[in-house]
Amino acid sequence: MQRIRLRYTKRGRLRFTSHRDFQRAFERALRRSEVPMAYSAGFTPHPKVSYANAAPTGTGSEAEFLEIALTEHRDPAVLREQLDASLPDGLDVVDAVEARTSGLADRLTASVWELRLDGVDPADAAGAVAAFNGAETVEVQRRAKNGMRTFDARAAVVDLQALDSRPDRSGDGPCAILRLVVRHVTPAVRPDDVLSGLRVVADLAPPVPAAVTRLAQGLFDEESGTVTDPLAPDREAAPAAPPTAAGTAVATAPEGAGSA
Repeated sequence: MQRIRLRYTKRGRLRFTSHRDFQRAFERALRRSEVPMAYSAGFTPHPKVSYANAAPTGTGSEAEFLEIALTEHRDPAVLREQLDASLPDGLDVVDAVEARTSGLADRLTASVWELRLDGVDPADAAGAVAAFNGAETVEVQRRAKNGMRTFDARAAVVDLQALDSRPDRSGDGPCAILRLVVRHVTPAVRPDDVLSGLRVVADLAPPVPAAVTRLAQGLFDEESGTVTDPLAPDREAAPAAPPTAAGTAVATAPEGAGSA
């Protein structure tokens, strides 16, 4: 059995697809591409696909991950191209590697998000960010299965910055851009929770819903303060290229390397 790990995106209008919608689209793409999937046992076998930390419905993402199990060996780069061609535009498979290490989900410990706030003055956003960062705790509420739940949205936030402003979608009004780095904790702190926190500490309320995009997710590096590529360990574990007759390495990409 071979395991392949994929990175895919949710762009444009496809950001409004639910995780269940994506699952159906992806399983259809597997069938169209004639991927030799491994299946679970039992009365209702399912293709062995493991999804990791999917983004909330309504948010875009450049960094969603999943793993599939195959019964026959396939080249990850070729498989990526086949699956990408079988998915609608906006759901794009952008990277693929052969799984050579364990614990992909354990390496998804933090996310980097961009929050675009159309109609918000950048100076107001910067003031709200400063108030949020200066607070020890920021209690927000979210509706859960058992009713409203109150939790701290501040502790999970590693970094929150107000970036240079851009024009809003109409090209006329103000627009603030925030960059958020948040740890994956329990209960999960989502970008919407941070926006609720900005409302709590500074009464910042965008006139239209924020456009939220996950830019990266992976292992949080404490020293550099960055989120690293979770597929990098699989690439590094790939066997080295065989030497040529002259004793030099063959100039080919290592097996398992994906194409973006």
